[in-house]
Amino acid sequence: MQAKGSNPPDGGYGWVVVVSAFMVMGLTAAVLKTFGLFFVEIQQHFDELASTTSWITSVTITVFHLGAPVASSLCVQYTHRRVVITGGLLAFSGMALGFFGLNMVWLFATTGFLQGLGISFSWTPAISIVSHYFSKKRALANAIASAGECAFAFMFGPFFQWLIGQYGWKGALLIIGGIQLNICVCGVLMRPLASSCFLEASHCETETSPGNGASRTNKEDQSPITPKTFNWMLVRRPEFVLYAIFGILAAMSFFVPPLFLVPLSYSLGIDESWTATLLSILAMVDFGGRLLCGWYANLHVTKSIHLLAMAITLISTSLMLLPLANNYLSLAIFTGFYGFFFGTTVAIHITVLVDVVGMPEFDSALGLFMLIRSTGGFVGPPLAGLIVDMTGDYRAGFYMAGAILVLSAGFLIILDRLQQRKIRGSKIRTKPEKSTLPYASLHILKHQ
Repeated sequence: MQAKGSNPPDGGYGWVVVVSAFMVMGLTAAVLKTFGLFFVEIQQHFDELASTTSWITSVTITVFHLGAPVASSLCVQYTHRRVVITGGLLAFSGMALGFFGLNMVWLFATTGFLQGLGISFSWTPAISIVSHYFSKKRALANAIASAGECAFAFMFGPFFQWLIGQYGWKGALLIIGGIQLNICVCGVLMRPLASSCFLEASHCETETSPGNGASRTNKEDQSPITPKTFNWMLVRRPEFVLYAIFGILAAMSFFVPPLFLVPLSYSLGIDESWTATLLSILAMVDFGGRLLCGWYANLHVTKSIHLLAMAITLISTSLMLLPLANNYLSLAIFTGFYGFFFGTTVAIHITVLVDVVGMPEFDSALGLFMLIRSTGGFVGPPLAGLIVDMTGDYRAGFYMAGAILVLSAGFLIILDRLQQRKIRGSKIRTKPEKSTLPYASLHILKHQ
């Protein structure tokens, strides 16, 4: 199927794209989530400090976010398909070259930089193209695609541990790199829409279905479409700025609970084997939250931004209550609440971004949003760590995260008020145009 118009098909081949994006989420974000299993192995192999070893993950996360606007820009100039395939090759290269494990600097450059760039070039266009294929069912499609991160993270934990035990950390890196080559297969399946082929005719012909008839159709569809460019000027739009500030504050909070959940559990005297199950609970309820929120948002009963504001408020409440846990059962319950509402937030926040900037500017907005949001991810964990060091209590980190999330919800409310004001203003401006013409015609008739 090849869409001929500018309207998203909202189904059909779009579901193939969703499944492909689901796989890409698992082969990128889930790998990044579970890479901590290599931490101790690499640290002991090179006899390095924990702070030095942690830079591998830090470089990956940094490049992942910084590469997002580059990936979005390439999607605008070329196609999502080509960028995803490139990302798959980069991710494989990072892991495969990391297999040699020459020294820490080598790992920074391979499993850090190359892997981070590969994740960025795969994740960003994969989540973007889903929004291009769906409109009415966009929230559900995004939720299903993003759920790949949870599903794969749940499986990758024990699988990566087994790989390390059987083949060592170097062999495990090489095998994981080979698995990530499947990103390229997923990229091939991400067929661009006809309305997205805005480059020269020969380029569109190679990206669409073969045949002379298809070539003629592409040339006709292409004629009224002007080439697009990456829009850096979105930072001047108040709506985007407000949503970007929300993203910064949310990112400051979201990286804190996974960081301190295990230490908090240990401080309560909970056995190590039981503590490990908390992460499994987190992954499972996160998965359920994404799918349920996507289904509910698809009913269009509640505005997406209102749904996001409610989810953020409930997350902050969960984080405020979580430190009150004094045993495994209560900690597991509060962890479940946090994970579920976190999943709802991840499922809906991309849909809200589309509502804020509009579909024509979405590719540029996604890249800029990821870039700006990264600052919160970098600042949040160290700030929470500083507060924990000052108070000597891991609970303080959760209180900080909850308070910042409450503040972030305030920016969503301001954004919603601004959008409502603009809608009312546009309605007021159009009313005189509708009422003036009949009145003028009546006035002319009277004088005649």
